[in-house]
Amino acid sequence: MNTLPSQPRVLVTGASGFVGRYCLAALAQQQIEVHGLGRKEPGSDLPVIWHSQDLHDSAGTEKLLKDLQPSHLLHLAWYAEPGKYLHASENLLWVQSSLALFQAFQRFGGQRILSAGSCLEYDLQAGFCSELTTARKSSHLYGNCKHALHLMGEAWGRQMGISFAWAHLFYLYGPGEAPNRLVPAVFNAILAGETIKCSHGRQIKDFLHVQDVAEALVAVLLSDMQGAVNIGSGQPLSVRDLVLKQIAVSGQQAEVDFGAYPSSPFDPPFMVANTERLSQELSWQPKISLENGLYHLYQTLKSGQIQ
Repeated sequence: MNTLPSQPRVLVTGASGFVGRYCLAALAQQQIEVHGLGRKEPGSDLPVIWHSQDLHDSAGTEKLLKDLQPSHLLHLAWYAEPGKYLHASENLLWVQSSLALFQAFQRFGGQRILSAGSCLEYDLQAGFCSELTTARKSSHLYGNCKHALHLMGEAWGRQMGISFAWAHLFYLYGPGEAPNRLVPAVFNAILAGETIKCSHGRQIKDFLHVQDVAEALVAVLLSDMQGAVNIGSGQPLSVRDLVLKQIAVSGQQAEVDFGAYPSSPFDPPFMVANTERLSQELSWQPKISLENGLYHLYQTLKSGQIQ
């Protein structure tokens, strides 16, 4: 396998998305050449060279990779429409387009790939999820397509001498998240003076601020770590306790209707990251506490700032 370059040229797909924008900011701190690929250029002064390219257009993708010849690829792009992505046929297309992207990247000198997967690749009954021992046993197309891409990408990487890593992202929150997701939906209900409606709230999950997620991804990308790595806090928290923490940091009175919505059969009862690879091999730890992250997000939403 080739030695990774000391001055990498990084291409980030999905760079205008929720996670991608924070990854651009984290990469900008590294003072390396960064190219962003996304639907629309984010309004920021980050030192990023922007490109617009449909990754399902293999010929266009091939030309872009030939022109850029990046050494590192952070692949975040995927179909992620809330409420639809778990069962969407677009997942199949993204497997195909991602493999074509990987191959074009390698043909033009690429050496290191980090691709974003999901905790939802794991068995729904997994509990604490270990990259090494926990079964991948998804119950929906999204998780199975992600896992299939992981297996194929890793095997292909070994064959071609490409350094390949796969990030299992757990539950994210932070400024810029879709408003119908759990954390912003709770805060928006508080701000509107409405009753907070959610499921029974007994699900145990692993929540990590998106800025920490991005910094962890960049740390993995710029390392020589290979294989699967969990990106999470490692701290179990019930949805019920999360909602109550959100009310507490808001300083407001709010009513909660636990059980207003049925729980999804695809919502794991307990899913938390084992973060030993991240903490021991990279000495990485989150910087943003849950309380501080929630407080900052509430203030951002309250002020109406657009992220």
